[in-house]
Amino acid sequence: MTWKISSVLLFLLIASCKKDIPTELDFVTENYLIEADELKTLMVQPNIKLLDFRKEEIYKKGHIKGALNIWRSDIEDSSYPYSGMMASKSQLEALFGKLGIKTEDTLIVYDDAGLSNAARLWWLLQNYDFKNVKMLHGGISSFILDGGQISNEVVKSKETVFKFNEAPKMRYYVTKEEVQESLINNTVLLDTRTEDEFSGKIKKNGAAQGGRIPKSIHIDWAEAINYNGDMRIKPLEELELIYSKLNVKKNDPIIVYCHSGVRSAFTTFVLAQLLDYKNVKNYDGSWTEWSYYNDLPFENDSIILIKN
Repeated sequence: MTWKISSVLLFLLIASCKKDIPTELDFVTENYLIEADELKTLMVQPNIKLLDFRKEEIYKKGHIKGALNIWRSDIEDSSYPYSGMMASKSQLEALFGKLGIKTEDTLIVYDDAGLSNAARLWWLLQNYDFKNVKMLHGGISSFILDGGQISNEVVKSKETVFKFNEAPKMRYYVTKEEVQESLINNTVLLDTRTEDEFSGKIKKNGAAQGGRIPKSIHIDWAEAINYNGDMRIKPLEELELIYSKLNVKKNDPIIVYCHSGVRSAFTTFVLAQLLDYKNVKNYDGSWTEWSYYNDLPFENDSIILIKN
């Protein structure tokens, strides 16, 4: 842990010199987060590809100049009877090639949802052992506040051939069967949805029924960010306090889930990259898949209200 403490001190020293760029960050990640001022410097480089992870209609109204557009459906495998499952290696390679992304490029992805969408792509790429990806801290709003240039021009790129260099590592991935096994061992199940979803009061579209996986602990993913403010991640000491509710050691196994593995991908990032938990996995299918199977156990607390 000594090198991490030294890194934090170095980071704070550098940050203190940037008096015109205040920051709330007091932790260091493996270079997966990037600030708006850094992005403005890097985005002119030819090997940088910006990805706007928002719905197409929102993208067209205004995005960071030069950004390509993707959405959840682009990185999902539609062959399942339920939605939200991660795209295959070949599907992603075809998508990136069509977007003009090369294997040696660095991807910088942003959203307007507190990094939850961006983190889903980060998680997916980690599983395919592609680490040349960064997420814009604070999303597009932080870029605008920093004086960044916005455009409504739809970017068109020349197609390339994109290939992942390594075989899939699936380092943060867990299956339905592995979740079933966790019900009889000491693995912690963390539900990152809202309280109403966790209790079963609300059933979101895509789920077959409302409720939660048995044994689950509830911590809403949004507790880790300034949700009603600038949507930035909270300081390290606050994160440690929030997730102390898990009552586990940093080496203990944790399985995270939400509705379709998006919000839980963000929590996976926070736990694994910011808080140094060593054994964190995100359940890809999450509640959408789990609730589809009538033979899988579940719990709920109240009458279910359908949310359209």
